[in-house]
Amino acid sequence: MAEQAILSVDKLNAWYGRSHILQGVSFHVMPGEVVSLIGRNGAGKTTSMKSIMGLVSRTSGSVRFDGNDILQEPAHQRFHRGLAYVFEERRIVPGLTVMENIELGVMASPEDRRRTREVVEEIAETFPRLKERLSQEAVTMSGGEQQMLAIARAMAARPKMIMLDEPSEGIMPKLVDEMFEYFEALKKRGVTILLVEQSVEHALRISDRAYIMDQGEIVYESTAKALLADEQMQERYCSV
Repeated sequence: MAEQAILSVDKLNAWYGRSHILQGVSFHVMPGEVVSLIGRNGAGKTTSMKSIMGLVSRTSGSVRFDGNDILQEPAHQRFHRGLAYVFEERRIVPGLTVMENIELGVMASPEDRRRTREVVEEIAETFPRLKERLSQEAVTMSGGEQQMLAIARAMAARPKMIMLDEPSEGIMPKLVDEMFEYFEALKKRGVTILLVEQSVEHALRISDRAYIMDQGEIVYESTAKALLADEQMQERYCSV
């Protein structure tokens, strides 16, 4: 029996007001895969993620996650099914320490509330830069460190799949390289990732497959390795 996709998006449409942003988007992600959605700004990548997470008020089509049709479910129900989303804006909670922000991810997962210490230690081992700063107020860290914290907080809930929206946005190159090393480590642990990333090379080097979006549609699909070598296709759809 063929393995079932953990995420299957079929003919997904989304609107902001009267603007028809997504126009029949279809793609899938298999368990343990890293899949990238790439394309120019405004292509519909973030809207795709927000629609999958239940954060766009008007949608149609089909979104199946872990065998369940979730299109009509609220965002919190999708989260409790094991779907996590790290926003581009990070949304670190001011006034809380790094440890307390991570604990928010644990508390959001009822099964892990009694295992907070174990989960926090696991996250700290994955992100050693955060381990040194557990008592520091989170908003005083650099942008890159806050991005790592946002990812760590999402991982604290032990999701079945995590969606990362522009994780390298506004981050110094050294930290971007470090962050993608962490993503590779997550991949080796079998974490399923859907990635939106403007740094096409970084994204494709850790991905298994990639979809190119343009004007609210999927226009191309290939293995990440093939797309990484296809400079003409990157220039056509991904260059500024």
